Amino acid sequence: MSKYYTRACNFYYGKSSIVMLKKKKALPLHGNNRLSFDTVEVLSRKKGRKINIRNINSLNTNLKKKIKEDLKKITKQKSFCKISLKEPLLVGILNLTPDSFSDGGQYNQINSAFKRVKSLLKAGCKIIDIGGESTRPGSKDLDENIEWKRINKLLKKIRYHKFLLSLDTRKTFVMHKALRYKLNIVNDISGFSYDTKTIDFLKNTKLPLIINHSKGKPKTMQRKPFYKNVLLEIYDFFEKKIELLRKAGIKHNNIILDPGIGFGKNLKHNITIMNNISIFHSLGFPVMLGSSRKRFIKYISGKNDSSHRLGGTLASSIHAMMNGVQIMRVHDYNEISQGIKVFKSINN
Repeated sequence: MSKYYTRACNFYYGKSSIVMLKKKKALPLHGNNRLSFDTVEVLSRKKGRKINIRNINSLNTNLKKKIKEDLKKITKQKSFCKISLKEPLLVGILNLTPDSFSDGGQYNQINSAFKRVKSLLKAGCKIIDIGGESTRPGSKDLDENIEWKRINKLLKKIRYHKFLLSLDTRKTFVMHKALRYKLNIVNDISGFSYDTKTIDFLKNTKLPLIINHSKGKPKTMQRKPFYKNVLLEIYDFFEKKIELLRKAGIKHNNIILDPGIGFGKNLKHNITIMNNISIFHSLGFPVMLGSSRKRFIKYISGKNDSSHRLGGTLASSIHAMMNGVQIMRVHDYNEISQGIKVFKSINN
C-alpha cells in the first residue's frame, strides 16, 4: 500500500489571502489569515497530483481521510516557547569558533562575542543560537572539553540577559555543562544520533528542541550525497524522530523541524527542498530554514557571489516565508529583518 504525503501549495499573501478566505476558496496556513492556500499536492514514491481544496470530498475515502488529517495540522496555529509564529521568527547565529564556514574567527573572543549578543538583542532578536564546534562540511570532530571551553565564559556573562539561548551542540556533556548558566533550546545538527545520551537528557530536562536532518558525518557528508527521493526521505526521517521522542517520554510540543540545507545535500537536493518545503507543515510543527550564507547561493549566483551572500539569503528567506516557513536561522539578523518588513509592507 502506497504511503501518501500532503503538501500545501498555491499560496496567497496579504490582501489576496484575506479575499480568498472570505470567499471560502482557501484555507489559512497556521491560522494566519494573511497567508493561505487553495491547493494540496498529494505525493507518493511513484507520483504526485495537485487537488484544489474544493475537490477533496470527491476523493476515495482513505485518501480523503488522510488529507483532512494533514490539513488539521497544516492550518493549526503554531507557537514555539510561547512565541507566536504569525510573524516570521528570526534566530540569530553566533559561532564562537575559529573555523565556521562563514564567520569563523569573528566572534571567538569573549569581547567580540558579547558585543555580538548585545547587537542582536538591540535589533530585537528573541533567540540566539550559540555554538562552539564547527560542523561545516569537511570539519572534524572536536573534543567536548575544547568545545565547552570556547563557550563557557560567554554563557556565564549572558545568563541574566532576556533572550532564549539555543545551544548548537551534538554533545550531551556540553548540554549538561550549560545548564548551570543558561540553556533554553537544544539544537543538535545530528538529529540526536551523535550522542546516545542526548535523548535521555532531553527527557529529563524537558527542554525545547530542534530536530535537524543531516546525512553522514560533517567530514564526509558532501562527498556525493545520494537520495532516491530527498523530500520524502527527510519527511520520513522527521516522522521517525518524532515517534522516537514520544516513545522516550518527551510529550511537549516545543519542537522545530529543520531540513538541514547543505548538510549532506547537493545543489539539486537543496533546491528541491526549498521548492517543496511546505510539505513539512503536515507534520504539525514549526519549520525552520537555515539558508544563511550557504554555498548553494554561490553555485546559483556565479560571478555575483559575495562574502556575506546577503542577497541570496534574503531571497531564500522571503521564498520560505511565502511557503509558510515560520523560522529562519540567520547571520545578518538586522538586514534580513529589514528586508522582510519592507516586503510585508509592500504586499499588505
